Amino acid sequence: MTEPMRIQRALARAGIASRRKAEELIAAGRVTVNGSVAQIGQTVDPARDRIAVDGRGVGTPAKPYWLVLNKPAGVLTTRADPAGRTTVFDLVDDRPGLTYVGRLDYMTEGVVLLTTDGAAANALTHPSHEVERTYVAVVRGDAPAAARAARAGVELDDGMVWPRHVDARPLTGRRQYEFEISLTEGRNREVRRLCEALGLQVERLVRIQYGPVRLGSLPSGATRSLTRRELDLISALTGQRPTRRASPNTRKPR
Repeated sequence: MTEPMRIQRALARAGIASRRKAEELIAAGRVTVNGSVAQIGQTVDPARDRIAVDGRGVGTPAKPYWLVLNKPAGVLTTRADPAGRTTVFDLVDDRPGLTYVGRLDYMTEGVVLLTTDGAAANALTHPSHEVERTYVAVVRGDAPAAARAARAGVELDDGMVWPRHVDARPLTGRRQYEFEISLTEGRNREVRRLCEALGLQVERLVRIQYGPVRLGSLPSGATRSLTRRELDLISALTGQRPTRRASPNTRKPR
């Protein structure tokens, strides 16, 4: 059973093209719905409506596809890079409509979710859902004092930050700490800017959890499918119906 969706999303979910390319097909008048030329943004029900591209029928959209990637440092969270640098899409089995959930900056490692379900991706990143992201930074400086200060809120140039959880743990034999923090926002370089405001020098930063999905022991550069429980929790967070998970898959780093 399918649900009503935008025509460009239906084409992407059916594997015809990425959502952007689908919009180009629609704008060119090559897509019809029940015999009439489709319009960008038009709502369709793939189970009931006859959708065609260049006169050829489009099948029912595939089930949403989900992966979690352990992004290495030095990889961009973007679809393509003009300079030719490695992106997260170079590390996964790409497919039409695949998008990322929650950008990580170039040197930050850890959990990046990827899905063909654009509506769920938007919901997971929208501030109104307050989806927690947890990070662990290896830092130098007075991390215990920084943790105490962070619990009271920290003002950055784009507003206050109110962490859900903060902890500081000394690393044995080093003059460093693990500084763990959970936030419900996805501002640009928020954790790095927060640490700077607290007088901490970040030497490594890893996102270990996004919503219900934890990094665990997934190797750097590898991917895995989401579990049934993770998908159910994402559906609850985003107010969507549960989806069937993709076939089990773990991809090793290249």
